[in-house]
Amino acid sequence: MTGIFALIFGLGLFGAPQAVAQFPPGCETVQENAEAYTVCRINPVDAAIRVHLAGPDGGVYGGFDGLRRQLWAERRVLLIAMNGGMYHADRQPVGYHVEHGVEIKSAVTVGGYGNFHLLPNGIFSMRDGKAAVTETKAYLAAGKGADFATQSGPMLVINGKLHPRFLPDSDSYKIRNGVGVDKDGAVYLVISRQPVQFYAFAKLFRDRLGCANALYLDGTVSSLFDAASNRRDRLFPMGPILSVSIPIPQRDAR
Repeated sequence: MTGIFALIFGLGLFGAPQAVAQFPPGCETVQENAEAYTVCRINPVDAAIRVHLAGPDGGVYGGFDGLRRQLWAERRVLLIAMNGGMYHADRQPVGYHVEHGVEIKSAVTVGGYGNFHLLPNGIFSMRDGKAAVTETKAYLAAGKGADFATQSGPMLVINGKLHPRFLPDSDSYKIRNGVGVDKDGAVYLVISRQPVQFYAFAKLFRDRLGCANALYLDGTVSSLFDAASNRRDRLFPMGPILSVSIPIPQRDAR
């Protein structure tokens, strides 16, 4: 618990986080071929993974700072966060969005323009403390609902297979971020450290991280908050945000 207390009291109520010793959940740099990625592994048993759009006043957070302050007010400390799904110009989600079991936006199942509609797309969900990445139509057919969920696209890995539209010789290179879940239920939030192809990004999730299902979150707006390394990207305004947080531990009064 020492590392967690060091992080929390280094943060202060609204102060900038200080770099501290690494502790689970955590982020690290992973090298795969000639490309590098920041990979954050989270066991949902150790920390809460949630989806956020707006604060109590109804205003969209738009970035990590407002979300961090709100979580602190709820006696929680933000450890890791990432942009969590595609959104419109007003920062409202393009697709399915659920918070605390309440559906804020219904799922989109039709095709259209852009990466979101490069079908199949998918849904990242948390239900009863367990994470899943599921192809959209399969998720809806299961009819189980979620405590927290966000829809994005395309799927990177679908039941162990790469998205059929990804090409190993593609010349489309962008900063990309995504989420996957491995066979043990661990969640991986990943952002590339340089522009990469969809194909290489998907292979990282399947072959290196062991995720049979993984979902693309976005490209140009890809952003990460990592309290342990003092990283807090502010490049672009955000819509939905994925967070990893824990309750503020209580010091032993003895």
